[in-house]
Amino acid sequence: MAAGLTRVRRPRGLVMEIVESLGESIRSGAVPTGDKLPTEADIMARFDVSRTVVREALSRLQASGLVETRHGVGTFVSPRDLSGNFKIATQDLATVADVVAVLELRISLETEAAGLAAQRRSAANLDAMGAALQAFKASIEQDSDAVPPDFQFHMEIARATGNRHFADLMTYLGAMIIPRTRVNTPQSAPEGRLHYLQRVHDEHASIFVAIRDQDAEAASAAMRTHLGNSRERLRKAQSP
Repeated sequence: MAAGLTRVRRPRGLVMEIVESLGESIRSGAVPTGDKLPTEADIMARFDVSRTVVREALSRLQASGLVETRHGVGTFVSPRDLSGNFKIATQDLATVADVVAVLELRISLETEAAGLAAQRRSAANLDAMGAALQAFKASIEQDSDAVPPDFQFHMEIARATGNRHFADLMTYLGAMIIPRTRVNTPQSAPEGRLHYLQRVHDEHASIFVAIRDQDAEAASAAMRTHLGNSRERLRKAQSP
C-alpha cells in the first residue's frame, strides 16, 4: 500500500481511498490470490480511519468479488481471472461521461441478463435476489449509499442466467460500476437522498417481480428502464 496517500477527510472519500488502494494491490498481484488481507485494526491504523469506514470498504471489495470473508478467520483475496485485454480501471471512470458510458454498456448486458434470468431462475436465485433487496431497503434507512446490496442484486441476476460468463463479467467489473461509487448522486438529487434511493429500490423490486413471474419481456424492459433512469438521473444531478 503506497505511503503518503493524500486523505480527504470525508467518510465516503476515505472508503474509496481504501477500496482503490487495496483493489489496485490485488489486481496488480502485489497481494496474491489466497493471501489474507491485513486485519481491520491494521487497516484502521494504516489509513487513520474508523472501523466503520474499514468495514464499508471491505464490504465493497467483497461485493465486487475481489475478496471473500471467512468468519472467524479473516478476509482473503478471491481467485480471479484477470487475463485478456479488456479492462475498466479506476481512471476510466474519472468523469460523469465515463460513468454514463459504462451505464450504456450495462444497459446492453443486463437487459439481456434479466430476460434470461426470468426464464432460468431457481428458487435459490430468487431467495438471493430477495435478500439483496431487503439489504438495500435496510441500507436506505441508514446513513449509507447502499452500494454493496445494489451491486449484489445485479450480481444475483447475472448468476440466475445460468451462464457463468455474465457473472464472471459482473465480478470483473465490480461495484465500481454502480454510479454512486464515483458520483454522489443521492445527495445531489433534487428529491433528496432518501427518496432517490427509494426510487432505485422500487425499480429493483419491479425487476424482481418480473423475474419471479418468469416474464422475460417484462424483466428486460424493467432492467432497461432502471438503468436508463440511472443514466438520466446522473446527467440531471450533474447539470449546472
